[in-house]
Amino acid sequence: MKVMSATAFANEIEKRNEQSVDLEFDRKVLSIINDVRLNGDAALHMYTEKFDRVKLANLIVTDDEFDEAYTLVSKSFITSLLKAKQRITVFHEQQMERSWFIRQEKGVMLGQQVTPIERAGVYVPGGKAAYPSTVLMNAVPAKIAGVGHIAIATPPQPDGKVNPYVLVAAKETGVDVVYKVGGAQAIAAMAYGTETIRKVMKITGPGNAYVARAKKWVFGDVGIDMIAGPSEICVLADDTANPAFVAADLLSQAEHDERAAAICVTTSELFARKLITEVEKQLPEMDRVDIASCSINDFGRIVVVNSLNEALDVVNEIAPEHLQVMVDNPMAALPFIWNAGAIFIGPFSPEALGDYMAGPNHTLPTSGTAAFSSPLGVYDFMKKSSIIHYTNEALEEVADDIIVLAEAERLTGHAESIRLRKGERNEK
Repeated sequence: MKVMSATAFANEIEKRNEQSVDLEFDRKVLSIINDVRLNGDAALHMYTEKFDRVKLANLIVTDDEFDEAYTLVSKSFITSLLKAKQRITVFHEQQMERSWFIRQEKGVMLGQQVTPIERAGVYVPGGKAAYPSTVLMNAVPAKIAGVGHIAIATPPQPDGKVNPYVLVAAKETGVDVVYKVGGAQAIAAMAYGTETIRKVMKITGPGNAYVARAKKWVFGDVGIDMIAGPSEICVLADDTANPAFVAADLLSQAEHDERAAAICVTTSELFARKLITEVEKQLPEMDRVDIASCSINDFGRIVVVNSLNEALDVVNEIAPEHLQVMVDNPMAALPFIWNAGAIFIGPFSPEALGDYMAGPNHTLPTSGTAAFSSPLGVYDFMKKSSIIHYTNEALEEVADDIIVLAEAERLTGHAESIRLRKGERNEK
């Protein structure tokens, strides 16, 4: 891990969060999207064979495959999964929004009608790991919102089947269908539909660079949750923090991906030295040591600052996906943290708790976007319609003002639609 000043780190963060333009990569992604739009299932089978090296007879997971999945996972996994589901449900139920209406004088009624999205698609990554937790964090809020049809797309394993942990999570959360399709082609299929895959209204869930770029390109034709970059953790620590805890938490995020960022912002040079020693001690013992080593060497940083106020400025500039606050009196620092996807308070609230069991969603804004966006929630699967009802008497009261404003914008058709109701049709 590199130790650096706040100024040096600020320059590094700015470069990391820059939206690079790679025209050749965009061409590849757009080619896949257009191929799926033109050729449907045939394109999906071709890309599955090319990228996943498996030839599928059927793109949809069958009932027999769901049944088999239950025989391949332990009872303890199912028990833990259901505990996590219950906690995630309790938290997300608090996010449920209701329609509301207000009545004013002369029969005016205004309001907002909240309705669920009809069909949602969830992308669940494959590859380096299995992610049943991704199923929970996307499907549970969608169900609470009242989404009528939830589909999952996920890459098949080399044997042509979907990871059993993912399938059990999908069944337990009430997902309607699971498709054996990954990559940009899965995003295109859910966005535009094929012979087998039904078009959805919104796509959520993380993925690799191809998935993220495909989501950006289909946005507008469908909704998306966010464009997720590499995962990141930031630990705010002073000399009261436990170096072993902080090292373990940084490494827990580093094992996700070679480009994951593991950052500690500390007010103590002594703590920084202790932390490096702990990271070097724990890293070789990890199962995913190669991935974590790349992350720590390339994107592991310790930023040493002079005060807690300076540390908070650095944290807000980073706007991290995950922020752990491990300082003396962490609650006193909370009001001064404005930009973070999820905030974990104290030494016994590690990031891994939020990934699985605490309840809040672990689908979080990355790459500095926590400065203007929020975690995935029930609200992402709902939409709002404004309700307006005026009586003749109420319209009469504001008609002249509408005409004045419309004519100021030279929208005479707007003004005329009001005059007609006043009985003052413009004969000019």
